[in-house]
Formats: sequence, C-alpha cells, structure tokens
Amino acid sequence: MRGALRSILLTLSVCAASAASAQEKPNIVLINLDNFGWGEPGFNGGGIIRGTATPAMDALAEEGMRLTNFNVEAQCTPSRAALMTGRYGIRSGNHTIPGGGGVYGLTQWEVTMAEMLKAVAYNTAMYGKWHLGWSEGRYPKDQGFDEFYGVESTDQTMWTSSARWQALGLEPPHVMEGVAGEAASVARVYDLEYRALIDADLTDKAIDFINRKANDEAPFFIYLAMTNMHTPSIAHPDFNGSTGMGLFADLLRQTDAYIGRVLEAIDSNGIRENTIVIFTADNGPEAAAKGGNDIAPQDHAQGSAGPWRGTLFTPFEGSLRVPFAMRWPGRIPAGSASNEIVHQMDLYPTLAAIVGGKVPEDRAFDGIDQSTFFLGEQDKSNRESVIVYMGSEIYGVKWRNWKLVSKENESTWQNTVNYSTPRVYDLINDPGELKDVLLPNTWVAEQAAPIVGEHLATFEKYPAIPPGQPDPYEPPAQ
Repeated sequence: MRGALRSILLTLSVCAASAASAQEKPNIVLINLDNFGWGEPGFNGGGIIRGTATPAMDALAEEGMRLTNFNVEAQCTPSRAALMTGRYGIRSGNHTIPGGGGVYGLTQWEVTMAEMLKAVAYNTAMYGKWHLGWSEGRYPKDQGFDEFYGVESTDQTMWTSSARWQALGLEPPHVMEGVAGEAASVARVYDLEYRALIDADLTDKAIDFINRKANDEAPFFIYLAMTNMHTPSIAHPDFNGSTGMGLFADLLRQTDAYIGRVLEAIDSNGIRENTIVIFTADNGPEAAAKGGNDIAPQDHAQGSAGPWRGTLFTPFEGSLRVPFAMRWPGRIPAGSASNEIVHQMDLYPTLAAIVGGKVPEDRAFDGIDQSTFFLGEQDKSNRESVIVYMGSEIYGVKWRNWKLVSKENESTWQNTVNYSTPRVYDLINDPGELKDVLLPNTWVAEQAAPIVGEHLATFEKYPAIPPGQPDPYEPPAQ
C-alpha cells in the first residue's frame, strides 16, 4: 500500500510539473515556535510589555493576516502530528508517547504535509524539533522532507547536567541529520551548551536552504521548528542579558531577531512576492515549575497567554490559542485580522488548495480548507468548532465563542476535575473562563454537545492507530 501510494504521488508530481511552472506555486516557510504563548508578540499586545519589541513578528502581522483565535492541541506531540497530518493527534496514535522506549511517531501510512507538497514538485526541508518519531522510518527525511537537522525534543538536555546521570554513562541525547533515501546520522550531542546555540544554527540552515533553492525551478517548503521557549530556557551568548529585562525578554528578542533574518533572506533573494510565510506555535506557555522540581529558576522562562487562562496541558484558551500571522504579499490582504476559529490542522488542506496538492480521502481528515478565508474572499472561517483533547480523553468542545467542558485541570501536575454537569464559558465576556454560565445558556450545550458525538462516530469507520504502532500499518478492512 505504501509503495503504491508513493507511485501515485510521483505520478501527481510529474503531472503537476508539466501543468504549471514553478513560478505559479509559492514558496512556503512555516515557522513553528515551541510553547510560545498568545501574549508574547507585540501584535497581540505583548512585545515591549514583555521586555522587548518584536519588530519581525509584528511586520508579518502588519503585512498579512493576524488571527486571534488560532487553535492547537494541548501538548507537543499531538500538536505537531495535527499540523503535519491534518488530523487530530489521536487518529495517528500521537496523542501520547508510549512508555517503555519503544517506537512512536507517525507511521509510514500517514501522508504528511511535506509528502503532499513533494507530490507537486516542492523541495522540502525540516530544521528543529520534530517529536514525531526518532528512529529509522520515523525521522523527517522518512516523512517527505528532502533533508533535516534537528532534535526529538529539548527537555532531554537537562539530563546531561545531572551528576547521577553522568555517573551511569548513559547515551546522551543527540542532534540528528539526514537526507531522504539515506540513513540518518548523529550531528552532535544535544547538551545544555548547545541548547543555547541551536536556534541560531537552525536559522542559519533555513537561510542556507533559501539561498540554495531561491532560483531553483521548483518551489520550496521549509518547516522551521525552533526550540524556544521550551524548558530549559537558555539564551544565546549574543542575546544573554541584552534587554536588561530578564531571561524571557532576552529569548523573545533573540527569537524575533532570528525570524527577521529569515525574512531578510527571502527579501534579498527577490522572492518576497511569491513566498508564503506562516508564523505560529505548537502550544501555549509552560506552567511554572512544580515545587521541588530540579529545574533551576533561570532555566524556566515564564511565558504569557495574554488575557487567556491556562498553560499547555490544560483545556483552557491559554493552552489552545497561540499567536498566528500569515503573509503572502498581494494575495493575503495586508493588515487584516480576524477572531474566527481556525485550527492548525486547517493549514494542510489550505496549502493543498493553494498549490494544487491532494488531501487524502481514504481516512478521517479533520483539517478544513481555509484558502478563501485567508485570501480575503470571505469574512467567515469555514470552521465553527474544535474538539478539546487531553491525551486520549475529550475534555470539551469549543463552539464559536463558547466552550462546553466536562473536565478541567489547572496545570500539568494537577489532577483532573470531572463535572457531572458540564460547564459553559462565554469566551467573549469571560476570557479567563472563570464563570460557568450554563444557566441560562443551556442552548449552547444543545448546540455544542452533538459535535462531540459526531466526532466520536467517525472512529467507527476509521479507528485510531494505536500508540507505538510499528510499520507497516494497514487500516482495518471496511
């Protein structure tokens, strides 16, 4: 099945190349930050009140579309799986990372955003945090990227400073690299020293790819998944202390500067008008370190979700809403903004519609094409709701400007509270999600509750892939 699918994709690639020139398809640069809260960039009211201006991030918003209601999943792996597959993380078995050190991540049966773009003749590269499988068959180069350089995640770097860990002589975490069709190789050890330096290197590699491919006959796609603001938080020496406002401000200035360098590379290569740049994040900010945790205070930069309640690993808006800006000069109306609901899963079918790519039709697919919305041809999003997952459990559903929840937890370390009667929050008048307004708004529950039932019914036809599923995977016969 996988071989047949790749043959189909190759055929589509040849057809697409003969039907349209490379100039008719835009380049795509997708910048995805790690645990970066809604309230950080200036364009969302952050910036200088967080200790430093964010001119590069703000320019993207001013020159394109800013979304104030862009939604993600509440944890790193399901969020990245949803982004790459256009499907809720639970469908691909990536709502959790199974214990025991076994295989995890995306099976070869999944068709990633990168594979969709490869099928229409894109050059593809991934630099940064992957977290969707860290073994042969699961690296980015096995999932549609021509080349990659990156890491599984970042918290492993903390191991390397532990004397007890060092005494055991355990294998350290590594930065890996590779190209499609060849085995991945170790680039270097990922320790705390390199933790401070990696985002600069990721930026350099993205710029190098732009310089190499800007004049290529084929368009390019770069997935730049920077590692900040994930714990442990360590600023590059060039930025450490640069703001005088503390670690987080230094990291914010650093990240904005790196984004500015990428934008400058696009401009200097003369491809600004034909390049889509997307700026967003995988999750809201991290919670404060738990009491007794070994993380030193200087290693944990406290993020901001702006007016929204909660952090990642919670069902609140501070977890689910992240910054978003998308620029495509002359196509996406400059200076536009919207509070319409959009989900990260929607980027896959939206980009497919723009470039003539194909969305898989043999599986449950949750992303919705938002191309007409982004291009200013309509004011309303094509999405009205989002299922709120925490691992394998549904905590609620967000519908329009309301949220219906049956479960809540305040942080990563707090037990979940279950409600026998669901709570309703008015997200316009109560952004802190503090007041249950089920009465007199029971009509909201009547509208929102069936959405959960309809979603659950899709698993009868398309069962979820089990976590830790090895390759090859074939879906059950229907």
